[in-house]
Amino acid sequence: MKKILFICHGNICRSPMAEFVFKDMVKKAGRQQEFLIDSAATSTEEIGNPMHHGTRTKLRQVGIPFTDHRARQITIDDYNDWDLLICMDRNNMRNMQRILGEDTDNKMHSLLEYAGLSRDIADPWYTGNFDETYNDVVLGCTALLKTV
Repeated sequence: MKKILFICHGNICRSPMAEFVFKDMVKKAGRQQEFLIDSAATSTEEIGNPMHHGTRTKLRQVGIPFTDHRARQITIDDYNDWDLLICMDRNNMRNMQRILGEDTDNKMHSLLEYAGLSRDIADPWYTGNFDETYNDVVLGCTALLKTV
């Protein structure tokens, strides 16, 4: 089983969006038995809070099911427990490395790198543009699913 953890700053916008988009893709591909998928934050700011209403609204709009997600922060154990730790932007990558240490097993990646892109996924907390974030998440998750 491949264990994938999506990571963003607060775990209320981008990483839970990626979590549920990827779960939906995996299910539609008939591969849900192959994966364990979750998400987490690099900060403590939103711990225990639900997904942002904009993320929930966008997922409903496109027909992607989701559960009662609550934000949590990554821990040192996550490096050992997960096969891939996939972040949404460079700041989160730096914070993830600060928390987890050196990536000796090459587990830490950017979601859009799977689509051959080196840019960040914009944070809709600041932009308010959940459509743009969703499009980038779908692009990255589609490419990721082809590689795992």
